[in-house]
Amino acid sequence: MSRFWSRTVKNITPYVPGEQPRDRKYIKLNTNENPYPPSPKAIEAIIAAANDSLRLYPDPSCGALSDTIAKVFNLQSDNVFAGNGSDELLAFCFPAFFEPAGRPILFADVTYSFYPVYAEFFHTPYKLIEVDECLNVPPDGYLQENGGIIIANPNAPTGRRFSITDIEKILSHNDESVVILDEAYIDFGGTSAVGLIGTYPNLLIIRTLSKSHSLAGLRVGFALGNPELIEGIVRVKDSINSYTVDRLAQAGACAAIKDEAYFRETSAKIMKTRRSVGLELESLGFTVLPSEANFVFITNPEYPARELFSCLREEGILVRYFDKPKIDNYLRVTIGTDDEMDCFLQALKKICKKRNG
Repeated sequence: MSRFWSRTVKNITPYVPGEQPRDRKYIKLNTNENPYPPSPKAIEAIIAAANDSLRLYPDPSCGALSDTIAKVFNLQSDNVFAGNGSDELLAFCFPAFFEPAGRPILFADVTYSFYPVYAEFFHTPYKLIEVDECLNVPPDGYLQENGGIIIANPNAPTGRRFSITDIEKILSHNDESVVILDEAYIDFGGTSAVGLIGTYPNLLIIRTLSKSHSLAGLRVGFALGNPELIEGIVRVKDSINSYTVDRLAQAGACAAIKDEAYFRETSAKIMKTRRSVGLELESLGFTVLPSEANFVFITNPEYPARELFSCLREEGILVRYFDKPKIDNYLRVTIGTDDEMDCFLQALKKICKKRNG
């Protein structure tokens, strides 16, 4: 610990991203990356944009990208904010909408682990909504006094989601609070709440191109909401870094979003594989939580998750293990290609057979 660090940096426990190994080649099923390549049109657009215009700053408002996003979601451009990945957008939301000395914001005790990191970093008080024994988040937990709400829908790492009816109940009850829906995984089977934006001015939706559009390496995310909320994020962005999305990212993101047929095709493949893998895991005695994300959350009381995690790594397969209460005997497994999932299942069978003697 450095004596030059601020008190905030000394006290913070940073978010730990999924492992990106360099020691050998692995089948990576640990960071919810899309197993399929980006749209060829996105690659073409990035190559075309790699010209002498890179000497110039990018459009700080991401005008073309915002217009493209707005058209897809039947919104206006002032309903859209494009940023450098959804994590950055979530970070901007804390100073934009939550008060450091105000009422606590609400999010689940089992959810995306960046939320408490941001809360600590921005000195934002928070209260955890406890999941039940089946790892469901009770909607009524959000019907209490608060300074704001964040909900991952579908939830990470469980894959469970709220219905639109539940979301509307939460929105209508909290009309004086900003309700942020983190829809990072919504394209893998869930129903987006974008259609509620015109009815609920307190709704802000955060989306990413990292998962369903295979652009985790490009770092583009966007927020959808009423212009008042969007302007709040812009004010934070322009107080930190006006040029958050580079020229190549804006070009590639526009092309990827426009290529809806490709996005639908690859998302459908992942959902089909998720179903078949889930059935196979259940036949092996694993409990597989219902998932509408590009991963499954699994457990088996006969096999400690930490041990399975280590054994799978030795077999060249990376999955995600969370050493946290309530979920420390679960593994989160990203859905890969059919071939990758066959390798995962064969390795899992081998490990289980060996352990059983």
